[in-house]
Amino acid sequence: MSEIFETPYFGVALSVIAFWIGVKLNRKLKTPVCNPLIIAIVLVSAVLLIFRIPYESYDQGGEIINMFLAPATACLAVAVYTKLQILKEYALPIFVGCAAGSAASMGSVYLLCRLFGLDESLTVSLIPKSVTTPIAVSIAEPAGGMVPVTVVAVIFTGILGGIFAPLLIRIFRVSDPVAAGLAIGASSHAVGTSKAIELGEVEGAMSGLAIGICGIITVLFSMIVL
Repeated sequence: MSEIFETPYFGVALSVIAFWIGVKLNRKLKTPVCNPLIIAIVLVSAVLLIFRIPYESYDQGGEIINMFLAPATACLAVAVYTKLQILKEYALPIFVGCAAGSAASMGSVYLLCRLFGLDESLTVSLIPKSVTTPIAVSIAEPAGGMVPVTVVAVIFTGILGGIFAPLLIRIFRVSDPVAAGLAIGASSHAVGTSKAIELGEVEGAMSGLAIGICGIITVLFSMIVL
C-alpha cells in the first residue's frame, strides 16, 4: 500500500479528486465561502494526516502540477485577445489602474511589515502576494524571501479575493465590467479571475489582463523597493 503513496500519480490523483469535490460542493451550496481551493486544501491535508502519509510523498505529484502553473496563467491571454478592442479603448485607465493597484498592494504590505516589526525575509516573502504564484516566487526567492511563505500568502490572497470580490462589487456599486474585472485581477490574481469569469466574459478577460500587467509592474516595483 505504501508503494502507491510513493508514486507521483498519487499526489496528482489526490489533488484532482479533492478539487473536483470542491467544485461539486461549491456548485451545490452556491456560496462563495465554499471555495473549491479551500475545500481541496482541507481534504488533501486530512488525507495526509489520517493516513500518516509524508508530505514528501505527496509533493512528488505536486511538483508535476506546479509545472502547469505558468502555462495555465499564459492561457489567460486567450480571453484577453477576444476583448482586444476593449483594451485599445481603455488602454490608459487600465494601465493607470493596474499601476495604482500594484503600488497599493506592495506599499500596504511593506508598511504593515514595518509596523509589526517583521524581519526582512518575511517582508520580501509577503510583498508580491497579489500576483500569480510563478511571478511571486520569482520575485521573492532571489531577494532572500521564503518561498513557502510566499506561496501561502498568494493562495490566501486569491481565496479572499474569490470569496469577497462579488460582495465588495455590490457594496461599492461597481457597475462597469471592465473596472470590476481589473480590480479582481489586480488584487487576487488567478484564483480571483476564476470568480471573475463566473461574473461575466468581460470581467474574466479584464481580470486575466490585470494579472499580466500587474505582474510586470510588480516586478519593476520590486526592483526599486527590494
